Amino acid sequence: MDFRFSPEEEKFNQEVRDFFIAEEQTVKEARKEWDSGLGYGPACWEILKKIGARGWLCPTWPKEYGGLETSYMNRYIVMEQMHYFLNIYSTVGAGMAGPVILHHGDEEQKTRFLLPIARGEVEFALGYTEPQAGSDLAALSIKAEDKGDHFVIDGAKLFNTRVHYAQYHWLGARTAVTEPKHKGISLFIVDLKTPGITISPIWTVGGMRTNEVFYDNVKVPKNALVGEKNRGFYYILEALDYERISSVSALERGFQEVLEYVKKTGKNKDPLIRQKLAGLAIEIETARLFALRVAWMLNRDKVPNYEAAMLKMLVSETEQNFVNTTMQIFGPYGVIQKGSKWTQLSGEYERIYRDSLENLITRGTSEIMRNLIAQRGLGLPRR
Repeated sequence: MDFRFSPEEEKFNQEVRDFFIAEEQTVKEARKEWDSGLGYGPACWEILKKIGARGWLCPTWPKEYGGLETSYMNRYIVMEQMHYFLNIYSTVGAGMAGPVILHHGDEEQKTRFLLPIARGEVEFALGYTEPQAGSDLAALSIKAEDKGDHFVIDGAKLFNTRVHYAQYHWLGARTAVTEPKHKGISLFIVDLKTPGITISPIWTVGGMRTNEVFYDNVKVPKNALVGEKNRGFYYILEALDYERISSVSALERGFQEVLEYVKKTGKNKDPLIRQKLAGLAIEIETARLFALRVAWMLNRDKVPNYEAAMLKMLVSETEQNFVNTTMQIFGPYGVIQKGSKWTQLSGEYERIYRDSLENLITRGTSEIMRNLIAQRGLGLPRR
């Protein structure tokens, strides 16, 4: 493949970049909201709606659903610029729920959800993990009982990060007791304002809010079911492949900030620091090129099944190496939080250092990614 953008893609890339530069104040406030760990605030919603109004949140979708019917490479360009300016490269609705609805939802679901997703008006929260069902998604036990004209859902979910500001829960629930277990799971779209849902906050070591969600005799309509009953596990796997597609542009921005700091403080004269930064530059560029490779595959209607797992693992482990190296460069000052005159780069990297642990776990741990690569990519046996 050619890793360079075409002239048309370069022009689009500049158009998107110019948009974010022109929206400087809103972008600054939105990134501040996101980095606070609380998720979307007013500025986030404002900038997402402006992006959506241009058709950029879901540019590959049909125009009737708010897209531009353009290439996946253009979507990747938008993801890169969003990540660089906002630290957000996609929404759950645009990046995960929407594509599954587009492929497997009925016409009523497409009409109801796709346009609001593409316009940046609504967001979805993932409802997968339970205390006993993390990496083993098939072990989930929250129950959705078919009552004929509706379902009744009972149980709990853990680490559902966006439910306190999203409108809908992208919920995996058990609709049958089967062997193997994964064949009894269905996928639902649940309005989070439905009576019987309770949301309880959990705070991560990085200061981000995630949540525990309790369903107590929650009644949902039949049209909340996505696709076929008991086929939800396969839809969730498809959504996970979309979720693991990411960008490294925020990492590139951070690397440049640290590089300028090193030059300004004279630490670039230390050969060990120079060597570490050179190694990081290589790792980041490798991850960027692989992200382009995945976008290129999607552009040619190829499913990046194990490649998405490779990209997720590569990006999250490169991020971890970056923050660890940054703390080594800062020395004892690196752990000083915002507010002190001794903090380095406004204390931003102290927060990122704590927050970075999450990326090694969410969207699939590195261990699970290596299993996927071995089984799907190399054809190795499961045992």
